Amino acid sequence: MSVSPLPLYSNTILISPSSLHRKGYVIPRNLKLSEFPASLITTPEPIPTSPDEILVTVHSAALNFFDILQIQGKHQSRPPFPWIAGSEFSGVLAPNSPVPKGCPWIPGKTRLFGSGLGAFAEVCKTPWTQCHELPEAMGFDEAAGLSVTFATSYAGLVNRAALKKGDYLLIHAAAGGVGIAALQIGKALGAIVIATASGSKLDVCKRFGADHTVDYNEEGWQKKVMEITKGHGADVIYDPVGMIIPSLKCVAWNGRIVVVGFAGIGGAGIEKIPANLILLKNVAITGVFWGAYITKEPEAVPIVWRDLMKLFTERKIQGVVYDKIFKGLESVPEGLRALGARETWGKAVVRVINEPEAKL
Repeated sequence: MSVSPLPLYSNTILISPSSLHRKGYVIPRNLKLSEFPASLITTPEPIPTSPDEILVTVHSAALNFFDILQIQGKHQSRPPFPWIAGSEFSGVLAPNSPVPKGCPWIPGKTRLFGSGLGAFAEVCKTPWTQCHELPEAMGFDEAAGLSVTFATSYAGLVNRAALKKGDYLLIHAAAGGVGIAALQIGKALGAIVIATASGSKLDVCKRFGADHTVDYNEEGWQKKVMEITKGHGADVIYDPVGMIIPSLKCVAWNGRIVVVGFAGIGGAGIEKIPANLILLKNVAITGVFWGAYITKEPEAVPIVWRDLMKLFTERKIQGVVYDKIFKGLESVPEGLRALGARETWGKAVVRVINEPEAKL
């Protein structure tokens, strides 16, 4: 392996080369994406420091837009340096993992998916309460992208927007990771789903259950939404890109708008929403920040996952993997580039252990 121009770090201290034995993307400072490939270095395996932590041998890792922002130092969550990139994974409870009190899993055997900093590595550590056992018929690639996007979408639609059967649900960027999760959850809960996207991604939305599709690059797309809803407007608008202001033209009276993220803002900056429009439309605008639920509202977390696991088991919802699998840790930068360039749909996944998925 070529020598990295970046300093070698463990999770907490500068280390000597004699103790190296796992690869991962170590972030020693805010990086440009052009610098990111050189951050793949070898470090000691993480050591659990809390009684609830486990070690996971990572088989697949999902790519998220917020990974790009975190690496650049532009995300609201800024871990102390140095840290290991990546937040969603699937794998096996590592053979040398501790088993916390109450944890029913078997080292070297139990297949898991979950979230926790450090997913872009061969081994990561995380609280076992942030992991779940894979349903029997699910492979690692599909499972890698479930933990953040599906929980965010369920909490946004149910906990925050109180989505009801028969509601018109407008989802922006519905072919993306969080959007396609919201699309399937909305359908499973009985909503009439209107998916926005562009180009071939509109076909992806239809394939995964959208009742209607709208190209949001077309001028006056809001008129089509109003036609679809017979003048009623969207009862719930799910927005991971930053399109609240234009969406106010097609929101229903008593509508609920969920702010999920700002993946589409580019250089325009975060929207400044005129308060008078919120009043005149009689709408509620709410946010969802799933990453904070574990500390701010921990009692909601098991309820969300109970409901989601039921839907997964019934196959009413499923992980949607982009049709190109990025193979090996070395492919993470290319995967993030493709994600940032809007080339992907569903969840872009890196197969860390580059073996074909077993047919279950």
